[in-house]
Amino acid sequence: MLRKLVWVIGLMLAAGAAHAADQSPLRIAVLNDLSSVYSDYQGIGSVIAAQMAVDDFGGKVAGRPVEVLSADHQMKPDVGAAIARRWFDNDNVQLILDVPNSSVALAVNEIAREKNKVLIGSGAGTSLLTGEKCTPNTVHWTYDTWALAHGVAKAVVQQGGKKWFFITSDYAFGHDLEKQASDVVKANGGEVIGAVRHPLGTSDYASFVLQAQASGADVIGFATPGGDLSNLVKQANEFGLAKTHRLVGLIFAINNVESIGLASSQGVVALNATYWDLNDATRAWSKRFQARHPRKVMPNDQQMGVYSAVLHYLKAVEKLGGEANDGARVVAQMKQIPTDDPLFGQGVIRPDGRKIHQNYILRTKRPEDVKGQWDYFDVIATVPAAESFRPMSEGHCPLVQ
Repeated sequence: MLRKLVWVIGLMLAAGAAHAADQSPLRIAVLNDLSSVYSDYQGIGSVIAAQMAVDDFGGKVAGRPVEVLSADHQMKPDVGAAIARRWFDNDNVQLILDVPNSSVALAVNEIAREKNKVLIGSGAGTSLLTGEKCTPNTVHWTYDTWALAHGVAKAVVQQGGKKWFFITSDYAFGHDLEKQASDVVKANGGEVIGAVRHPLGTSDYASFVLQAQASGADVIGFATPGGDLSNLVKQANEFGLAKTHRLVGLIFAINNVESIGLASSQGVVALNATYWDLNDATRAWSKRFQARHPRKVMPNDQQMGVYSAVLHYLKAVEKLGGEANDGARVVAQMKQIPTDDPLFGQGVIRPDGRKIHQNYILRTKRPEDVKGQWDYFDVIATVPAAESFRPMSEGHCPLVQ
């Protein structure tokens, strides 16, 4: 009898401890560039998007309050890795989000696997995250280099842009984007004349632009994101390249148009996963985002991706009764639930961690067609979900071999 009583008391204590643990705050954290060339493209906007998702979910998951943390990785892999380790080891963070700068994302990717936490990349671009570097702990949400290259480069080559020269940001994302686009150009009968690489945060692109101008190419592909892309397009236009060449921003967003002006962005074709002015649901959410933003800007697709990703993550944790310590288990649950939200619509997460949805081909509007600020793009085509991302059989992800 005494042994049975001790056993019952032990079960009660264990149940009480588990219940208490379930009520502790669930911490998620946005890691991105808050002060440099990507700060307008993710930055505080991604933090706002994450908090909006938490608020729209009710502020709690399975009775646990949800807290949003944020930090600046300063575009440095060692800084980003140190923050990730501190969050996981000391601050009880279960999920890290966004992580623009692919070098930082690849570093955090390994740490999330080591610590059995979760990484969801929305600002991260390298397709390695669902290829050779895929893990059971990572989901790649909004876009990747394969989607950008195949969505835009293929369309330009098919429209007659056959000879390409690349101006590329000299780090993992730029290298990957240039390679993916080059492969597409060649596969569709085009030719890559040459390429030049520039460091992050460059202010003077004159030498790079002159090399592109003298190359003999008819298409200049910019494998460069964020503020660097805006500065590069500005200076290319100062040299008159837009009059003699097709200028292709392989990762071009609404923030770029706002930065350089619509007149300097004429005819630019881009691929985005979603767009603030896509439909009534995206417009309504984006106006709420704009009201919260300190500079009253509209969101880009990567910031919208943070919102979508957090909602789905919380749905998975809810299904698990609030248990989030086992990151691989949470990601497995995320893969079991179809994705569905007002910004991306319906989709799925594949076994390799790639979130699947349709993408959109956008083209900058003529100034006379613009109805107001942020009305910068027309949607000219939709890329079906089945064609938007690299076939899983081509990614060499160890999880699916």
